[in-house]
Amino acid sequence: MTPAVLGFVGLGNMGAPMAANLVQRGFDVVGYDVAGTAERLPDGATAAAGIAEVAERTDTILCSLPDGASVLSVVDAIVGAPVGRRQVVIDLSTIGPAAAVEAERRLAAAGVTYADGPVSGGVAGARAATLSLMFAGSADVLADHRTVLEALAGHVFHVGTEPGQGQTMKLVNNFLSAVALAATSEALSLGQAHGLDLAVMLDVLNASTGRNSATVDKFPNRVLTGSYDAGFHTALMAKDLRLYTDVLADAATAGPIGRVVSDVWQRADAAMPGSDFTRIWPFVSGDDRALSSGDG
Repeated sequence: MTPAVLGFVGLGNMGAPMAANLVQRGFDVVGYDVAGTAERLPDGATAAAGIAEVAERTDTILCSLPDGASVLSVVDAIVGAPVGRRQVVIDLSTIGPAAAVEAERRLAAAGVTYADGPVSGGVAGARAATLSLMFAGSADVLADHRTVLEALAGHVFHVGTEPGQGQTMKLVNNFLSAVALAATSEALSLGQAHGLDLAVMLDVLNASTGRNSATVDKFPNRVLTGSYDAGFHTALMAKDLRLYTDVLADAATAGPIGRVVSDVWQRADAAMPGSDFTRIWPFVSGDDRALSSGDG
């Protein structure tokens, strides 16, 4: 059965437009954000004073939070709330499989079902409801919430039934996205050093086998325009790559490429605090003018 009232915790760059899409699709949404609910709450949603009120008033709670510590703090608040209508938590955050497993353990002890459903597509995808969503949980929970999730995402994938499997899929995706953007920056820098024009190189790559998400989207729309406004911070990509390398270590699979790519992004984050992740281009290419006009 589709939940009657939805809670939404985390109304930041991704959460606010996702919550707004739920409202626009006719769902009753109760929202909360520790950074300021009134300022971030979409029109048509109802503000909650805290996590306990969200838990008391809603059937399903969706979370869009920056990291595992934030998610587990919310989980503890849900568990500690007076018994209300809370039944299911769907975590849209990227927190890594270990944190997802721990969230599921804590919620299960309180009789609450947990599923992880991280998303990909950035702020533009969140606004347009064209995200891809990687759901890990029971088929019954997915069936009950499919109309909810399809209000957020253009593609809903059932990737597994165990907590953390959605997180692993998201880390695989973000690793490849990080590789594409960093490697494309290095390759284009080489071409530029030999007198090649950036726009012409992108045209060639997008008609050739070097085509990737960076050449198709990030460079034409965020780098060549000078906007650097993908809406995803370098710090978040660096965090996701730390999670990726942690999972590599746990799985004992080969990981030399992952460690090298992660190191690039850790250094970029240290050099450009608060920056949009598309500024990996000036970091890699040495474009001091673009590097010095960072976002934070």
